[in-house]
This record gives sequence, structure tokens and C-alpha cells, in this order.
Amino acid sequence: MTTLTDADALDGMRDALGLLKDREQVARRLLEASARHSFDPDKELDWDAPFEEGKWFWPPELVSLYGTPLWKRMSEEQRILLSRHEAAALASLGIWFELILMQLLVRHIYDKAATSAHVRYALTEIEDECRHSKMFARVISRGDTPWYPVSRIHHNLGRLFKTISTTPGSFTATLLGEEVLDWMQRLTFPDERVQPLIRGVTRIHVVEESRHVRYAREELRRQMVTAPRWSQEFTRLTSGEFARVFSVAFVNPGVYTNVGLDKREAMAQVKASAHRREVMQTGAKRLTDFLDDIGVLRGVGRRLWKSSGLLA
Repeated sequence: MTTLTDADALDGMRDALGLLKDREQVARRLLEASARHSFDPDKELDWDAPFEEGKWFWPPELVSLYGTPLWKRMSEEQRILLSRHEAAALASLGIWFELILMQLLVRHIYDKAATSAHVRYALTEIEDECRHSKMFARVISRGDTPWYPVSRIHHNLGRLFKTISTTPGSFTATLLGEEVLDWMQRLTFPDERVQPLIRGVTRIHVVEESRHVRYAREELRRQMVTAPRWSQEFTRLTSGEFARVFSVAFVNPGVYTNVGLDKREAMAQVKASAHRREVMQTGAKRLTDFLDDIGVLRGVGRRLWKSSGLLA
């Protein structure tokens, strides 16, 4: 695949957002930020502290059933229990996604100079994602909830996607997986209604993921300028389909059964919820605006994004 060199960037290559940045300069800045602001969750967080009575595991407004008729019938205790299981389900989804991301990053740097700052930062990001996955697994265990794997079909679609994805498609999927959850976590870590451990986990994730988002955005801009047309079109199509998968996988039906609710009734009410639709679209808006600006949301791909419910 054709890639943009540092010289190309300095020669003034641009997209709709302006001049493309020097790849090595971006990576060096991210490496410096990583050296200043990286965390060891095993040491940073108090894993032994008991959970506080009456506190949530996810802000109630972000719980899938919030505002629905079923929510109004639930006791406060059952609502908090649902937030506990949904936090575990999102942590499980995060592990699945980060395992895919790490493989895509390794593929991305396979043909690149190992001494470059761009590759060194990719390896640093992989280190971050390893710690995040372990942190998410530990918070699931600490919450005494099940691990919530994605459905078998989504699991296998993930296997297919990471095999056939183009480089720009990989970075588009990376941003989809990171930015919606990042928006939710930015609401979570300062929220004093939420358990301190969950707030600590989300704070670490937000700080470190901000670098990952910057890396992916800059590389995706570069790829959408330099990739062959077929690759750009394939990226639009696969990213739209991945958005559809992601939006469905964001709610694991098993959580409803495990808190004593009727799974079919709960899923129907989530699907009909205007509040939930607004939450997901608001969480994705910064990303969809960016993707629209750089030419990803076009044609069939745009229609797929709309059908996912993430694009108004």
C-alpha cells in the first residue's frame, strides 16, 4: 500500500482538515506523553476496597434501559445491579475489541522500520492495550459478575475483519471502538455517584486512550489521502458494517437475564428508546463528524452507518 512519507507531509499534502502532519513528529510527541502519563492499574487502584453501598457501576443515564417503562418499574437496587452487569459487559467488549486492535497494529507495523518513532509508538500502544485488557478482566472478577463474550457470529466476524481489513479500515474500526466508549468514560470518572474503583479504571483508560485516538486519527487521514481508490471504497463499506456489529454488541442480552429481567422485553425497549438512541449518536458524533470530513462516510458505507443507529 502507498504511504505518505515525512517529506510528502512537509511538501504540503492535505485533506479537508488541512495539512497532514509529520508522522514521526506526531509519534515522538505521543511517546513523550506516554513517558509522562502511563499507569500500572495493579498499583494505581485499590482493588481490595469494598464497594460502597448505593453507588453505581456506570452512570444511570448511560445504562441501556434508562428512561424506559421497564426501568420505571425496577427498584433502585435492581437498577444498580444492572449497571454492575453492564459495566462488566462493556469491559468484556473492550477486551474483545482490544485483542483485535493489537493484531491490527502488529499488521500495520510489520513492513515498517522498527527504529522509527511511528513503530515505537505502535508498540507502546500495544503495551497500553495489554494493561487495559488485564485491568478490564480484573474489574470483571472484582465485581463478581460473569465474563460477557460477544455472540459467536460477532466473534467470527471479528476474526474475518482483522484478516481482510485494509489499513485505513483498521484505523477506522480502531476509532469506532475507542471514541464511543471514551465519551462514556469521560462522563463516568468524575461522577461521584459511581464506585471509586470504576472511576479509577475509566480515568486511566481515558488518559491513555486519548493518545491512541490521536495516533489513529492522524494515520487514518494519511491513509485516506494516499490509499488506492479500491482501498478507500472497501474501507467505507467495511467500516459501515463494523459500525452495525459494534452497535449491536454494545448491549449484551445476557445482562438482563442475570438481573432477573425478561430478555426479549428488555431488548425491545432498548431498541425503541429515544434516550438510548440519543446517547449512542451523541457518543459517536465527534467521530462521525471526523469521518465525514475525511471522506469515509459516503455511498453504501454511509447508509450502513445510518442503519447502525450511530449516525443520525
